[in-house]
Parts: sequence; structure tokens; C-alpha cells
Amino acid sequence: MPKAPPKPTDAELEILQVLWQHGPATVRTVNEQLSKSREVGYTTTLKIMQLMLEKSLVQRDDEGRSHIYRAAVREQDTQGLLLDKFVQATFGGSALKLVMQALGHRRTSADE
Repeated sequence: MPKAPPKPTDAELEILQVLWQHGPATVRTVNEQLSKSREVGYTTTLKIMQLMLEKSLVQRDDEGRSHIYRAAVREQDTQGLLLDKFVQATFGGSALKLVMQALGHRRTSADE
């Protein structure tokens, strides 16, 4: 059975979100997208993406002059992993407690 990829850090998750939204991209393209919301150095983005490659969170196409990176994990799978860890850590693994908190402890009507 293949080993599941590790939980991405916040910075890695930002990069994955760029790749999921825009598709395969160079480090420069990812860095430009990240820099729209906050200042991020190119070398910082490059280093994080290199670490992500080692962790199997991204794949790299080495053909040509530019390295093209793509997400190696699916968005839905990553969301599920993060949600599972959050529910376990915050609600003792109880999905019911999560739903009750989300509903603000209000009872749902029969129609809901």
C-alpha cells in the first residue's frame, strides 16, 4: 500500500492551491501568484517547492529549460486529510460535534 503524502504546511498548501487553480506552472508563475496577496521571495518559493518535491506533494517536469511543477496530490484528497486531522484534534474525532458546532448548537428543523 503506498504511503500517504504528509500533511502540507500552510506555505505548501498555498502553493498547492495555486497549482490546483492554475494547473502546471513554473516557480516564477507560482511566486507571482503568491505575491499578489503578500510579498514572497522567489528563492523562498523555490526552496519550498523543492521540499515539496522531496515529500511527493508536487511533481516536476525536467524537460526543457524551465522546470514545470504540478500538484501530485488531489485537492479533494488533501482537503479530506486536513479535515480528518482537524476533526480528530479539535473534536476528538466526532463528526457530530463538528456539525453541531457549525450549526451553532441550534436544532435543525424537519425540513433541514
